[in-house]
Order: sequence, then structure tokens, then C-alpha cells
Amino acid sequence: MTATDRALELVRVAAEAASDKLAQEIIAYDVSEQLVITEAFVLCSAPNDRQVRAIVDEVEDQLRLQAGAKPVRREGERDGRWVLLDYADIVVHIQHEEERGYYGLERLWKDCPEIDLPEGARGAQRTPLDEF
Repeated sequence: MTATDRALELVRVAAEAASDKLAQEIIAYDVSEQLVITEAFVLCSAPNDRQVRAIVDEVEDQLRLQAGAKPVRREGERDGRWVLLDYADIVVHIQHEEERGYYGLERLWKDCPEIDLPEGARGAQRTPLDEF
């Protein structure tokens, strides 16, 4: 089983919205064979809490406007360090870059197929020099 067309469309809209607000390292995984509760994860990060909130707002706005989707659950907004938007078909994780490095969701889901994102929806990619 692979992610449905609906889930893939939500992934595309979420990734493009995150990219519009300068999210970093946007990646999506098809987790449909591993989980029964959702079909795809979208992961992205930002260097500060304010930008995390801006990305969250844009993702919610664009998913509502372009796909008629509303989150069934929203967690973590109070601290602005890691916000989870659950749309049932997909889950969007918007993390502060420190939390992303610490929790390493990519390591957990690396065996799942990566979903191709449009070129403009991949966000800024960090390089090893960014670590200094």
C-alpha cells in the first residue's frame, strides 16, 4: 500500500506552504506501510520559535484554502519549538532546528520511501558549514 493521491496532494501543499515561509530541510515520507493512523509525514524546521509559528500558520492556511483540509489535532504550539499538525491523512512536523537535530525523526523513518517534492518545496538545505 502506498499513500493515496489525496495524501500526496496534502503533502505537496504543506511542503510548498512551508517553503514559502523559508522552512529548512523539508522532507516527506510515505509511512502508509508502517502506520495505520496516517499515510505520510512532512518534516521541516526553522531557526527560531517565531519562524516555526509563521510556518505553522501558512501550512494551516494553505491546506484549508487549497485542499479544504483542517487539522484534527494540533500539538506543541504553546512553546513554539515543535508543532505537530495532524490531518489524519498526513502529519506535519514543524520543529525548531535544535529539536529536529535532537529527536532525529529522519533516522526513525529512513526505511520508509521518501516522497518527491516539487523543486521549490524543499526549503533551504543546511550544509556542514552551517554547523559552525
